[in-house]
This record gives sequence, C-alpha cells and structure tokens, in this order.
Amino acid sequence: MAEPWSLALFRKSVLKQRKLAEITRALGPTGSDRCLDLGSDNGVISLLLRRAGGRWASADLTDEAVSSIRELVESDVHRVDASSLPFADGEFDRVVVVDMLEHAPDEATFVGELARITRPGGRLVVNTPHLKRTLLRSLRHAIGQTDEKHGHLRPGYTADGLRALLTSHGFEWEAHRTYSRFFSELVDTAINWGVARLGKGGSAKGMVVTGADVAKHGKAFRAYSAIYPFVWAVSQLDRLVPASGYMLIATATRR
Repeated sequence: MAEPWSLALFRKSVLKQRKLAEITRALGPTGSDRCLDLGSDNGVISLLLRRAGGRWASADLTDEAVSSIRELVESDVHRVDASSLPFADGEFDRVVVVDMLEHAPDEATFVGELARITRPGGRLVVNTPHLKRTLLRSLRHAIGQTDEKHGHLRPGYTADGLRALLTSHGFEWEAHRTYSRFFSELVDTAINWGVARLGKGGSAKGMVVTGADVAKHGKAFRAYSAIYPFVWAVSQLDRLVPASGYMLIATATRR
C-alpha cells in the first residue's frame, strides 16, 4: 500500500520532523490519557501523536485545516473558535498547542480556555515562534513572508512573555527550550517561497499544504524530494550556530 501523501511529505520536512520530536519529548508518555492537539496544520502531527498512544481529539481554526486533519485521523476532529473551546471542564490530561497561540485573537481568553479544559495536574505544551529580531526575519518580510501572510496576529513570544501569560491564567511553568536555528529556518524560508510561487495562498492559519496541493503540483513536489538530501545536509549546519532557535516550546502544569 502506498504511503499516505502527508507522511511522504513529512519525511521530506526537516522542520516538521524536529517539531514532532520536540513535542513528543515535552509531552512524555501519553499511555491511555485523554489528550488534545490544537493547530496541527495539515494533520500529520495529529496522526503521529495518536499513533504514539493516548485518546486524542484534534482541533483547528479554519475549515481547510480541519478538513485536512479529518482526512488523516477521521474521528474526534473539531473546528474551534479560540475564545470558546467546545470541551468539558478538566476533560484533558494533556493539551498541546501547535503553532496556534500566535493566531488567537485574544491570547488571554484562549489561555483561560486551555486552563479550563485541562485537569488539575495536567500538562500543557505550547509550541510557538520565538520572538527575536534577526536579519533572516527582515529577509522574510522583504520577500512577503510577513506575520500577516502566515495568519499571525503577533510575531511570537519570548520565554519570559510566555511564562507570564501562562502563570497568570492557572498554569505552573515547568520548562522551555528553543530549536530550529538559522540554517533550518533558511531552508524553510526557501521552501515557503517556492510553495507560494506555485500559487498556494495563505489563510487565517497561514499556508496549509493539503492532499489536493500535492496532487496538483506533483512534479514540483517530486523535484523537491530529489534535492531533499541537500536540504537535510544544510539543516545540519544548525549545530554550528550558538544562537537560540526560531521556535519556542514550553511545558506547564495546570494548578
């Protein structure tokens, strides 16, 4: 049986692979826990988290993202409004927010909802852009990869800013780390530029690549697959970069 398009694409994305590794590390074993992932893009993160164990629900902000997730995981997928999540008080043992906090119109209300649906002692994992001013960020803006284009209502968070937000809404801060340094982000910038050139537009959740996109632009995606070894090799140069990463991941416990 042919591998699902989403997994084939995932295996050619350095950033998505690293993101899953960081999320899995932060979550810890999920066993039979009731878990929720919010904002998992085209659904491949949702699929792979479910395969690792736990009883999962998935949710996102746009019809396009929800439809893509549902193609992969089928059940317990929800279209949500960040101001009011359709889940019971204390329903979840673990909640992971994957690149969604920066899309929430009212971050305080959203985090309050996260606290409401997480049981006392439950774990929250937040993955979000790390707020830092760099030449690469300026380059992205110059070629049109702005926060607005990606659907970001804010450019990201510092660790201190995220800590203050979570601890003021019912969470106890545990730990944080950054990942994805200059070379990985440079590669991602080039890939986003290429996808945009194929005519893929943005949405409220940024650029979501779906199965229809892969079918429509099969030659382009096959060409990218051919150069993936080079892309991977460039990303490994991150090990030479002493600066903090462009992505921030944090864990907190519901008080």
